[in-house]
Amino acid sequence: MSRVLHPRPTLYLVDASMYVFRAWHSMPDEWHDDDGWPLNAVHGFARFLVELIERERPQHVVVAFDEALDSCFRNRLYPAYKANREPAPQELRRQFAHCKAISAALGLAVLAHADYEADDLIGSALVQSRAHNARGVIVSADKDLSQLLQGDDEQFDFARGLRWGEAGVKAKHGVMATQIADYLALCGGAVDNIPGVPGIGQKTAAVLISHFGSLDALLARVDEVPFLRQRGSARAAASLREHRENVLMYRQLTTIAVDAPLHPHEAPFARNNADAATLSSLCDSLRFGPLTRRRLQAAAGLDSPASIKQSAT
Repeated sequence: MSRVLHPRPTLYLVDASMYVFRAWHSMPDEWHDDDGWPLNAVHGFARFLVELIERERPQHVVVAFDEALDSCFRNRLYPAYKANREPAPQELRRQFAHCKAISAALGLAVLAHADYEADDLIGSALVQSRAHNARGVIVSADKDLSQLLQGDDEQFDFARGLRWGEAGVKAKHGVMATQIADYLALCGGAVDNIPGVPGIGQKTAAVLISHFGSLDALLARVDEVPFLRQRGSARAAASLREHRENVLMYRQLTTIAVDAPLHPHEAPFARNNADAATLSSLCDSLRFGPLTRRRLQAAAGLDSPASIKQSAT
């Protein structure tokens, strides 16, 4: 009796907030709900989601949103974490809820948590899915997420049409995927308000991590740093000694958690059937035009052409 071979599942992990913010900043303010609130971000996000589904035909998908903007466990470790970011305006916060609703109506697993960021939800979903022999495609340009890549996983900058795996991380950042968290702890990141070690920028951080292999090894062998053929090595060594405890704490901030709760969804996050009634209602309330409605219907895999009412906006 011959054995039936099942193809290895590919899990698409969407960093939703990146694409919501991109739509908010790039889409014209020409759609509004009945109460006058703008809908440009949800229109842009819906188009992105439809294009992803049309292009990739994914059967396993998670769409991760940031709810932990000031309540994440990282804020308890370091209160200044992301404190430089302006709060999202109410006009945008309302649209995040619409983006979640569209994703869920399409049958996609929507992940959000008050204690964990989208990166942590993506990392946790990917790790859990590896137990099901899944490979991951992380749909995001965020370099922080590169630390999750293993084997034949990929990262996909959808807007630019660029993909890379583990080898691409080394080419882009000068360190291996497994070294990204250590690298970011050293050089810091303005977006997350992580200062890093004074005097150590991205180039020096990459040289140090590549040479010593890890942050722990670098700190254990810091006396060797002044002898490296790298400009400013003596100053870097002094700064590392002075800021040793800080940089270890920064690594806790830059390391993606892979133990976030994902209930009620379960790996490997196969797509569910779309909710035609909810999708139709959303198309009405969010003022989607006929073309977007038809594309959403096709992306949802709905059979009947009349499943989503066609009405002009």
